[in-house]
Amino acid sequence: GLGGRPFWNSAIVGPRFIASAFTAGPALIILALRVIRRVSDYHIADRALLTLRSIVQVSMIINVFLLCNEVFKEFYTDSLHVASSKYLYFGLRGFHGLNLWIWIAIACNLLSLKLLLLPVSRSLRWLDFACVLAIVGIWIEKGMGLVIPGFVPTPLGEIVEYAPTLNETLICFGIWAFGLLSYTVFLRMAVPILQGRLAKANEPLPDLQDSEARLREFVQT
Repeated sequence: GLGGRPFWNSAIVGPRFIASAFTAGPALIILALRVIRRVSDYHIADRALLTLRSIVQVSMIINVFLLCNEVFKEFYTDSLHVASSKYLYFGLRGFHGLNLWIWIAIACNLLSLKLLLLPVSRSLRWLDFACVLAIVGIWIEKGMGLVIPGFVPTPLGEIVEYAPTLNETLICFGIWAFGLLSYTVFLRMAVPILQGRLAKANEPLPDLQDSEARLREFVQT
């Protein structure tokens, strides 16, 4: 259970997870709306994008603040329960498999936060860049930075390092590709409906003469 995994047995894990979800979710929505506005004539106001920017901004501040609290809590006492965090951030007993991952995630989150706090992020190009950094940082943080270190070290004190294999990477890309394909198909149906171009009133009326001719052919046969 969680009692044997002190890295996960923390009250701050839940709030951090929610804060990161409210960061990456609206960031992904911003990128999706930007693509929709670029490839279609559906009007999306800048005001809507900037409102989502405010949500991402506040959520990222909370996420980074909770990260600092977690790091302080883990390393303040320097007990045996800090082994997972030591392995994650600095390595343990010569094993450093996750250090590069977590520091890339932290760098992406901090750079995204800096851009979101600056007025430059009101420019949509910089906002897109900040959203990409936020998504990448949180994706790494909640994958390699949350799941894997909880298993290291084992209850017997052994360290077994993990690195994604080629098959796992391809499966991950396949899931992303399937999700983007499904989202694209739904958008192809939703955008014309929202624009009023796909409605029953816009359907062409049937040709009565053609219908009568087909009816005569059917009766004769």
